[in-house]
Amino acid sequence: MLTQSSVLAADGQPYQLIALRNVNNVVVTLMDWGATLLSARIPMQDGSVRETLLGCASPEQYTEQAAFLGASIGRYANRIANSRFTLDGKTVNVVPNQGEHQLHGGPDGFDKRRWAIASQNSTEVVFTLTSVEGDQGFPGTLQATATYRLTDDNRISIEYRATVDKACPVNLTNHVYFNLDGAQTDVRHHTLQLLADAYLPVDSSGIPHEGLKDVAGTSFDFREPKIVAQDFLSDADQQKVKGYDHGFLLRAKGDASQVVANVWSQDKKLQMAVYTSAPAIQFYSGNYLDGTLSRTAQPYASWQGLALESEFLPDSPNHPEWPQPDCVLRPGKEYVSLTEYQFIPQ
Repeated sequence: MLTQSSVLAADGQPYQLIALRNVNNVVVTLMDWGATLLSARIPMQDGSVRETLLGCASPEQYTEQAAFLGASIGRYANRIANSRFTLDGKTVNVVPNQGEHQLHGGPDGFDKRRWAIASQNSTEVVFTLTSVEGDQGFPGTLQATATYRLTDDNRISIEYRATVDKACPVNLTNHVYFNLDGAQTDVRHHTLQLLADAYLPVDSSGIPHEGLKDVAGTSFDFREPKIVAQDFLSDADQQKVKGYDHGFLLRAKGDASQVVANVWSQDKKLQMAVYTSAPAIQFYSGNYLDGTLSRTAQPYASWQGLALESEFLPDSPNHPEWPQPDCVLRPGKEYVSLTEYQFIPQ
């Protein structure tokens, strides 16, 4: 179902809102601004309905928050150190927006654009976006699509595709935040399993400062389900960024048929399984959410939502030595990244 907001966006046109519904009466809503996930309402076994995503009260409020709630991120998700990288022997300078670094595609990233609705029905919507030569400093023109599907086994399937006419690093993701309690509670009481053997330490700006590190024997070991609070802020790697905000290299190595993560609500009545073709996931425990607009009069506080962003490791354009596919997309090739979030009432 497609509806229009009565409020106009920055380009003078109304926000377009899309509702998807499956046979289980799961309802997922999105909007074309930022190709953004707004809501996912899950019917529970006791007959109640639980909102699982963080979001704002109205479409225009999404432009008033800096947490990237539910938005599509590009051209390059996460950070590029010093806003530059070398590509085919040449230095490329991109536009910084986090001190000297670039975060999530720059100050005018894909989250701040209106995506065109190419097609939509009751269970699927396809958005498209063109990013022109030099956009945020990136080379060449990029054509992107974002396809959202709601399946009958309660998966939100997100598939990003892109092509370029000049070589360029490409790393698209959705920055959705989850709280499976269905309320503004502390997600550190959620239980997380993350099937990754290595994580990437970062400095206080989120920039990698050493190589990948084995999770064994550290607070970053979520290979067995663990309450997020158990080892929270217990070491310097977390303390630098107020909690977890780190890339994890996944065991699945791009096999989207394998579960890469599981999350359980505090009451264990709702589980979410995660699948992705991306090589890594950025686990962010919502360390800087404080003051972010919510659906209620009470803004979100830090640690009231967690993100599991499927992507390349941060600053990958400057680290071709890392054991993952090349993040540089070249003409004639297609970037494809599939991620699915499956909701399982218990």
